[in-house]
Amino acid sequence: MIPWKLLDKAQTPGNGEELRLYQHDQDFSIKAGNYELMNSRVYGSEDALAKLGCQNIAKQLQPRVLIGGLGMGYTVRTTLNELGAKAQVIVSELVPAVVEWNRGVLAHLAGNPLDDQRVTVQEGDVAEIIRAARGDYDAILLDVDNGPQGLVRKNNDWLYGREGLNSIFAALRLRGVLAVWSSGPDGAFARRLRQTGFEVNEVKVRARGGGGKGGAHHLIWTAMRV
Repeated sequence: MIPWKLLDKAQTPGNGEELRLYQHDQDFSIKAGNYELMNSRVYGSEDALAKLGCQNIAKQLQPRVLIGGLGMGYTVRTTLNELGAKAQVIVSELVPAVVEWNRGVLAHLAGNPLDDQRVTVQEGDVAEIIRAARGDYDAILLDVDNGPQGLVRKNNDWLYGREGLNSIFAALRLRGVLAVWSSGPDGAFARRLRQTGFEVNEVKVRARGGGGKGGAHHLIWTAMRV
């Protein structure tokens, strides 16, 4: 049996949580502590995040999309596939090493999405971008930490709290869409979305994607500014 090989380590800005990148044959994994944050074989829900977040803006001539969390590039790739040639996709990634990995050893997994001329990468906290925005985005896609019940970085809680959701609402254009990835349901978060003024839908999706039944599921919230 081929063992998992440690390729690199990186510190999360702010709290120093260590991320570790592993490879096993053709598969890759990113872990924090004993928790696996990402796996190259499990990206169906990342695809779903992009498809659900972009379905109402796909026909716009020049949509502007903010993605919080690069992961292994799958959400970025699917977003690009959903949108036209004049789209602008801004990707915010907190950990510089994750960007390096996606330009290097992980680049082929999602077809080198960071090389697309429609993509701009901003290294830093997506919360700071959202705080500074006023009606700038047609969609905001968040795959940050573990969803509303974060595991890696306590500061991410701001995004999913009342203040963060108010800022996201202000950052979106009219009928703009917030799409949020989560490892599981969170009734309190869904209520906060509605109390903020969003029109909310919850969609249960398979973690691995594809057809068939069984396997782990994740949750995607879509919330439209109305």
